[in-house]
Amino acid sequence: MLLDMRPLQGPSSARGVGAYARGLLSGLIENGFDRNLTLLLDAAFDTPALPVGEYKLAGCRRRSHGQLAAYEDAVALAADIQRIGPDVYHAIDFHLPGQSPVPLVVTLHDLIPWAWGGSRMRGERVRYWIFRRLLRRADIVLAVSSATAEDAVRLRVSSRQRIRVVPEAAGPAFSPRAGAAQHVKHRWGMEKPYLLFVGALDARKDPASLLRAWAVARENHPELQLMLAGDPGPQAPKRMPGAYLLGRVDDDGLAELYSAAACLPFPSRYEGFGLPCLEAMACGCPVAAFSNSSLPEVVDDAGMLVPDGDADALGRAAAEMIRAPERWRQAGLRRARQFSWAKTAREVISAYEAVLR
Repeated sequence: MLLDMRPLQGPSSARGVGAYARGLLSGLIENGFDRNLTLLLDAAFDTPALPVGEYKLAGCRRRSHGQLAAYEDAVALAADIQRIGPDVYHAIDFHLPGQSPVPLVVTLHDLIPWAWGGSRMRGERVRYWIFRRLLRRADIVLAVSSATAEDAVRLRVSSRQRIRVVPEAAGPAFSPRAGAAQHVKHRWGMEKPYLLFVGALDARKDPASLLRAWAVARENHPELQLMLAGDPGPQAPKRMPGAYLLGRVDDDGLAELYSAAACLPFPSRYEGFGLPCLEAMACGCPVAAFSNSSLPEVVDDAGMLVPDGDADALGRAAAEMIRAPERWRQAGLRRARQFSWAKTAREVISAYEAVLR
């Protein structure tokens, strides 16, 4: 099996697809499947930190690592696959060959450029147009949520018969951290209760609703602060008045922030999966979110879901959860235990076996 691990190199390594790559590889190793794996990496980058395993490494070299990357892969990737000679090629992001010489398995994280945003996502649609076109040729599509699977059928990029829903999971770093409040105080100087948001502040994440939800929650909890973790991204507002912008934080730091937070309000208007919600619950952090796309699948009744776009309701939900922290902490922990990378990997292995029958 040729597993494309290029998302672990370059900027993607710090994004959701990088977390997916690390989690899936760890799950495959845990299931003893690593001896069947060859990992594809880009020779233009340093080899990333990889877990110990019996896999092999194979290299390719690309000139484009930006907006034209998917188009270059459409031309060049088939030759790499032919040279390496695997039984199956598994693309975990938009790296697809124009014609695959072996069965093709693709992980589909989302179809947001076509499913949400209208004219605001025109640039993304152009960038990933070739991915959408080539996705139709996949033998099996692994959708990370039922919502994403339904998008694939509705937008006619895959037939229902070729789709399997295989959810993501939180990484091993995400668990309740003893002494988290003291660590957060020492590292970031935060002594007061705080709401936490994790991710980019692009339009889809609705930063204006985040600020409004915070203001509403403060009506009941006046000392409540707002901390923002992650690269804000190019679409971020110029100002987030009063909020603490922490920038990019490693997984251990995030686990401490989640563990000490009063609540994670998640105002995203569309998610392929919604990994921050699951990471938060795995650390015992209450989650309040808009009810849209995949978020009800992830949060379910372990958090509070409010009408999509209702920032006031999101703030009231956060305030209510803060008053009953242990109830929501335990509910989130129970929910998070239903997801694991080992379970995800078993379903991925089943997909490999299916395309080889």
